[in-house]
Amino acid sequence: MSYDSVVCVKQVPDTANVTAEAMKEDGTVNRAALPTIFNPEDLHALETALEVKSRYGGTVTVISMGPPRAADVLRDCLYRGADRAILITDRRAAASDTLATSYILSQAVRTVGRFDFVFCGRQAIDGDTAQVGPQCAEKLGIPQITYLEKLVGIEGGKARIRRNMGHGWEVVEVKLPVLVTVIETANEPRPPQAKRVMRLKKAKVISELSGEVKAERPDASEEQIRVETQRRADSLKERNLLLEQWNLDDIHADLSRCGMAGSPTKVHRIQAIVLTKEGHTQIPPTEEGIGGMVHELVVDRTLG
Repeated sequence: MSYDSVVCVKQVPDTANVTAEAMKEDGTVNRAALPTIFNPEDLHALETALEVKSRYGGTVTVISMGPPRAADVLRDCLYRGADRAILITDRRAAASDTLATSYILSQAVRTVGRFDFVFCGRQAIDGDTAQVGPQCAEKLGIPQITYLEKLVGIEGGKARIRRNMGHGWEVVEVKLPVLVTVIETANEPRPPQAKRVMRLKKAKVISELSGEVKAERPDASEEQIRVETQRRADSLKERNLLLEQWNLDDIHADLSRCGMAGSPTKVHRIQAIVLTKEGHTQIPPTEEGIGGMVHELVVDRTLG
């Protein structure tokens, strides 16, 4: 029996290169000012889905929500073996927090149709909340297993999964369909396949084509841009190189649950903490020594 998997992946800011321009005045992340990478744990989620396909057969569909340049991670997924890639891009989804993002992704999964597994990375490095996957499961009305360390096996419509518990592990059994979050120690992601890279490197979403036309023809009218974009899209479609692009209407989303309107979370500040103090202080193992240490911590507001 074969199994169909949906994998939610994200293009994230490279948090190792945070700058002063990382945050906008409205408290949202200024993604345009930061270099981007494939969210690390999402790569392990993709690898788990590809392992299911290799062992049991089936399909792997990848979904990403973001601006047109997020198509980069979708191409990477196709290079590694995914069968289908879908970009959800819509200005009305901008500034979505975990609640809104999980709603949009759950609507996209429903729109895909039949699935046995939904795989997500445990968390994204730009938020570190680990909430989107579990919230998606809740909205889809399916069970969830977090912190997958190993897929033990699938039989009789049930999956047995070993999950990491921090100081040990446990094996749980769950009836399909199920949403699973995957940790970085679960596997070693396979590299892109050279043949697939050569065949799919020109695959694009229609928003990328529109941006290219505007850059090449800055004096063109809106109608000329539309016509040329459609011509290029038709050419890619004939060669199976046009990536799917959906907006909020395509997934039948309630707009009041998307973007800023559906996001109760507000970010106060983003900052990079740099430790500059060098050396160390030796504290004598006495009541006076401990008391002095606590006093110093209170004074510099580390405590209290």
